[in-house]
Amino acid sequence: MTRWVLGVEYDGACFSGFQRQSSPQRPTVQGELEAALSRIADHPVRLVCAGRTDAGVHATGQVVHFDSPAVRKAEDWIRGGNTLTHPGICIHWALARDEAFNARFSASWRRYLYLMTDQRPRQALLRERVAAVAGPLDAEDMRAGAQALLGEHDFSSFQAAGCQARHARRTVQHIDVRRIGALLAVEIQANAFLQHMVRNIVGSLLEVGRGERPAAWMGEVLAQRDRSRAGVAAPPEGLYLVAVGYPEEHGLPVPAATWPASWAGFC
Repeated sequence: MTRWVLGVEYDGACFSGFQRQSSPQRPTVQGELEAALSRIADHPVRLVCAGRTDAGVHATGQVVHFDSPAVRKAEDWIRGGNTLTHPGICIHWALARDEAFNARFSASWRRYLYLMTDQRPRQALLRERVAAVAGPLDAEDMRAGAQALLGEHDFSSFQAAGCQARHARRTVQHIDVRRIGALLAVEIQANAFLQHMVRNIVGSLLEVGRGERPAAWMGEVLAQRDRSRAGVAAPPEGLYLVAVGYPEEHGLPVPAATWPASWAGFC
């Protein structure tokens, strides 16, 4: 039995989220990938992912693993998977690892990028890739407010009502807000995330960016541990899972920088 680890990218606009569903109205990333990999393996394949993403949310750095007794090369999973799976999914790399590795539980951190534009009129080519939000937005005020979230806290104020996490304590290791031409980008890295946590944080930062709330309000909302005190969740289409970090002992590819020059193409 070999444990295979894959690096996966997908266009969330094509799917009803990552997780397999019994009767999805649209395909799911897990369902499509498992179907393709099962054909290559010639047996049912079940995936474990680093972080489940909701409908409409994209990924450039998702990591998954599965076990298979089939004798295959890494290239077989990559080429075959990309041929057989949905065109909105791409497998970038495949590595064989021992059973000590787990895509979810071995991860040290996850990093998300949220992309939005406050330009009007909206740009047609950004549809379902970047969230169109009301502005104008002040990135400096948003960055100042975001710093209150750094460190280990109870993030109940930014947790979805239906979240099934055992507790709401998470450690935010990095958060930044930048304007890149026509885009505003929020980058956030934490050991783990609650359901809708990033979108709820961004929705609250939008109120700061529009001048409706002072930067200090973010810390106040965090301390209240009450979801009703925070802003409305930002739309899903601006959210990307861009990287997952693991201890060096697992020998996985080092995640790429979050701010590549290619983002300039959106501007």
